[in-house]
Amino acid sequence: MQDILVGAFGAFLAALGFGVLFNIQDRKKLLWCGINGGIGGLVYELCIASRQVSEMNANFLAAVAFTLVAEVLARKMKSPVTSFIVCALIPLVPGGTMYDMMIEVITNDPYEALVLLLKTLSIAGLLALGILVVEAGTALFYRIIRKGKKYAKNN
Repeated sequence: MQDILVGAFGAFLAALGFGVLFNIQDRKKLLWCGINGGIGGLVYELCIASRQVSEMNANFLAAVAFTLVAEVLARKMKSPVTSFIVCALIPLVPGGTMYDMMIEVITNDPYEALVLLLKTLSIAGLLALGILVVEAGTALFYRIIRKGKKYAKNN
């Protein structure tokens, strides 16, 4: 349990740090960027700790979770959703795997380097897919709501 909380807190601090780096001025938005990153890290760590979810699926579920929260926060705070998504995404980016891949390239192990490259690209693709699924679903949801209001107004 302690590892889960440490991972989530680390993701919170990383997202908060990138919020500062991206010059988010409002302290309230900055705090929520950190919390959103912590939520993504918490979902990832819970999935990994359950040992029933692969690392790939854990990344996808974490991306879905922080994107859902980012959509809600963006609407409540009247702010761009990308500011919340980017800060929460950074802690999940597979930079360590890419570093390991470069070490394998330097040590002249092309097979292991290729395996790590494919793992890195898979994780990055699943993070993007998680964001895309939520963004498309949200756009569809609000489009249906607008059409329903328009239809109700005309009848």
